[in-house]
Parts: sequence; C-alpha cells; structure tokens
Amino acid sequence: MRKSHPVRRAVLAGAATVSGIVLLLSLKPASDPGSASAAGGAAPPVAAQSPQGGRGAGAGTVTGDAARTQYGPVQVRVTVSGGKITAAEAVQAPKGGQSDRVTADAVPKLNRAAVAAGNADIDAVSGATYTSAGYAKSLQSALDKAAAAAGSAGQQEPGGAGPGTQVLTGDAAQTQYGPVQVRINVSGGKITKAEALQAPKGGRSDQVTADAVPKLNRAAVAAGNADIDAVSGATYTSAGYTQSLQSALDRAGG
Repeated sequence: MRKSHPVRRAVLAGAATVSGIVLLLSLKPASDPGSASAAGGAAPPVAAQSPQGGRGAGAGTVTGDAARTQYGPVQVRVTVSGGKITAAEAVQAPKGGQSDRVTADAVPKLNRAAVAAGNADIDAVSGATYTSAGYAKSLQSALDKAAAAAGSAGQQEPGGAGPGTQVLTGDAAQTQYGPVQVRINVSGGKITKAEALQAPKGGRSDQVTADAVPKLNRAAVAAGNADIDAVSGATYTSAGYTQSLQSALDRAGG
C-alpha cells in the first residue's frame, strides 16, 4: 500500500480546518444584537418625528415657516384637531453653546403654552426672548396655513366663511414698521371679506394701524383685487397690505 505523502496530509488537514471555520461562520447571526439595535433602533431626525401627543382621526399636522432669529431659526409644527391645537413642537430651534441650554428650557414651555392658548398669543419665556418671538411667529404661520387649508376644503372658518368659500392667507409682507399679513374670503370669484392678521403695532403704529387697516379691508372688497390706493399717512402699511393681499389672490388663482 502506498503511503500518503507528508505534504498531501498537510493540505488535507488545512482544507478540513477551513471547512470547519466556514461552517461555524454560516451558523453565526449576521450581526450581534447590539449592532442590530444601532442600525434599526436609531431615532429619526427631528423634522421627521411624529408630533408630541400623536395624531388622531381627523387631525391635521401643519409646519409653519422658519422664523429667523439672532441665534438661529425657529420652526414650529402643530397638530390641529376640531379647531384646537392638540400638540406643538419645535422642529428647529437655536443650538450650540449657551443656546442648547436655553432651547432645552424654553421650547417645552412654549409647546405647552401653544396648546393651552390655542393660538400664537403666548408669553415669552424668561431668558429666551428671541427664541420665544421666533416660536410665536412660526406658530402663527402654521395656524394660518391650517386655516387656509380648512377654508379650501370648504370648512367653516372665522369670519362667516361657509361652504364654497375659500379662506386664503397671504404671505407676511415685511415693512419698515413690522409685518403685514392679509387673509381674505373668496366666493364666486369675488373677495367677500378681507382682514389683517398682522399689522404694525406699538407706539404710533397702533394709531396708524387702527385707522388704515379698516379702510384697506374695505378697499380690497370693493376693488376685488390688490390694485387699491394707499391710505394717507400709512404708506408702508398700505404697501405691505397690498403685497400680502396679492399673495393671497395668487393662491386663489386670481
């Protein structure tokens, strides 16, 4: 009988060892529990998370425009159900350095205040003046979008808008004395109502706004478009009003 060559025995032994290792590897899970958790259990980015409190049947979630502040943008998302704010959260807020602490303290308070108030008329959080102002501005933007969406769907809106009436909110127009934002009711291709959601305020601006805005509202309804005359003594407010009014009309295809 022929003896096995030493080299051949070594080759066969090596092949058996490799086969054993391959078999063991094939039985081992593709990844260990820790890796699976890291890969599949990571939290989604802030902007993709569900609003606090969740959504129920008939609820709508709307994200306001990002409001620029001295320390960074603030952007608010709200869930509205039955005409009420059921949840609010900041999808953007100032961060980095001292801002991290301020944001961590202020945002939860602002969220609760928004739900409690049901509108953007909320108090600023002490020590977070800029963040609070940006939050309120973005919150108002979200509420305006929710109102416009509800109006487009033929739902009842403030101001007596009935079925078939579109409630359209224009973009906020920035003026030297503050933003001006207009909301209109459109029915049968005509403006049936106009109102200013935002207008310059504080000091002399209160008097100018109180005098000019009602005149501008009437002029918008009478003209049926944004080609209206400026109110004497309220040039900037009038210009902002017509700009926002035109934005609302553009949304109506007017």
